[in-house]
Amino acid sequence: MASERRLFGTDGIRGPANVHPMTPDVAMRLGMAVAAHFGRHGRVVIGKDTRLSGYMFETALAAGVCAMGAEVMLVGPLPTPGIAYITRSMRADAGVVISASHNPFEDNGIKIFAHDGFKLPDEVEAELEGLMAPGALDGRVARGREIGKAMRIDDATGRYITHLKHSFPSELALDGLKIVVDCAHGAAYKVAPAVLTELGASVITIGAHPDGTNINDHVGAMDPRAMRAAVVEHGADLGIALDGDADRVVFCDHHGALIDGDAILAICALDLHARGALRGGGVVATIMSNMGLGRCLAAAGIRLVRAPVGDRYVVEAMVAGAYNLGGEQSGHVIFLDHGTTGDGVLAALQVLSLMLRSGRSLPELAASMIRYPQVARAIPVAEKVPLEQIPGLARVVEGIERELGDDGRVVVRYSGTESKLRVMLEGPDLGLLEAFAGRIGETVDALLGAR
Repeated sequence: MASERRLFGTDGIRGPANVHPMTPDVAMRLGMAVAAHFGRHGRVVIGKDTRLSGYMFETALAAGVCAMGAEVMLVGPLPTPGIAYITRSMRADAGVVISASHNPFEDNGIKIFAHDGFKLPDEVEAELEGLMAPGALDGRVARGREIGKAMRIDDATGRYITHLKHSFPSELALDGLKIVVDCAHGAAYKVAPAVLTELGASVITIGAHPDGTNINDHVGAMDPRAMRAAVVEHGADLGIALDGDADRVVFCDHHGALIDGDAILAICALDLHARGALRGGGVVATIMSNMGLGRCLAAAGIRLVRAPVGDRYVVEAMVAGAYNLGGEQSGHVIFLDHGTTGDGVLAALQVLSLMLRSGRSLPELAASMIRYPQVARAIPVAEKVPLEQIPGLARVVEGIERELGDDGRVVVRYSGTESKLRVMLEGPDLGLLEAFAGRIGETVDALLGAR
């Protein structure tokens, strides 16, 4: 078996479609590996977002699963958390999501859930890579009557919508609220408007006409300008923007002011803590979360636990510490009382219910957290040289950290999904942070720059 992962990154396998490793051949071998690992007579759920290449990978994965004698349950376009839910509720052995999340349509990806709806740990992904090696499964393929079959689960969307509505307090309704929802032309284009409408809201929907190539294109959580403009134009109470696979969400208030994952965590943590429903006495975020989140929580006696970037690492820390709330600044928010992974629509419902119960507006709630200025850069690199092997970069970063002192911090890490070095700086002076970011960028270009 493989001892380390070469194909899997922070969130599954990802890259340009039809370029290694995102090829039909790799997808088929991964399907075979999933069936072999989780049970060759088991059942595997396969869902996807709205990318054109999803058809290709759906077919390849299904072929691999069937070749090993397992059954495939196809759910079509469905949010990533919806596939996690269907996997668990239908007692499948594994769930496979075909999505590159917030990436442009040319990319695609594959991520996997175990039978319990949780993403796989690194060591299991390494085992799958071992099973994908040439010849590893040659003697184990099914033949004759043992070959698996595929079936379509036509009511998967309805099942997931019902699950989401059950997470919303039955005594509340969204009557009288006007909400803009931006579906990023992605997997939630049916689910999100339906849930909000059925709960009573007046819904203005944008980004809900996928054509296979427009996912995340100037819409959604990664580019919420269209949502913000629509809220102001229509005089809406708030806006909700999801990403392509709807596992993350950001909001804006009635003025169009953006409210990100850190602010959502602060709002929800303070509410759960006040109601005695915050388990573990803390919240799990990542190394990228704003310093203002930690200080807001500390003032209320709530501990902030930082995990590596990636919502599955947040979930792992939540499970290990028995916490029920965690997330990322990017908008992954995990409520373990309701789901097993980041869920943009579910998180939106929790915030809406909080607003109704408290009688407070979104900007009032968001004011509880004072944000520190933050500068982020994504710098292309030719090669991901281990950071500890680049003393020149370490010296520059250490010098900046000394200048910032206790009032700021620097985070330097490689992207788990792209050939980029990600740099984040925080501190009280935005202009100074911009200058420091430029200094790091020049150093990276000189030492690691993409040629």
